[in-house]
Amino acid sequence: MLKLTYTESSFYLECLTLSLEEWVAQRVILALRVGQSLCIEPSTASFLLPVDLPGVEVLKAEVKRDDREIIALSACDAEYMEVTLRGSWLLDSSKDAVGVFFTTMSDRAEFFLHKLWQESQACASVMSE
Repeated sequence: MLKLTYTESSFYLECLTLSLEEWVAQRVILALRVGQSLCIEPSTASFLLPVDLPGVEVLKAEVKRDDREIIALSACDAEYMEVTLRGSWLLDSSKDAVGVFFTTMSDRAEFFLHKLWQESQACASVMSE
């Protein structure tokens, strides 16, 4: 399962070993215990990856193999591609814009996407130094 946590200035992508059902159940139980309302909505989330990262071609091949259309890749410009994921948003309430996006796809696709995202973060931090 992939979990994207968005903040005001960035986002964090995690690859979790829990099943989607287990993770949602844990979040619901936590919300019940602390008296928090939850809203889960089907949606999409997108982020950019540099096109020159090693492994991008492997990810493209994996996307073509997966017929569930959970992940889509599209060119933005010569340097970046947009990764769009279908999944669900978990929000504290239906009025909030802050939340967690989660989705599930093949383990291989999740692994490659997470690895590419980590590499893109490492490249970005080196460039900012």
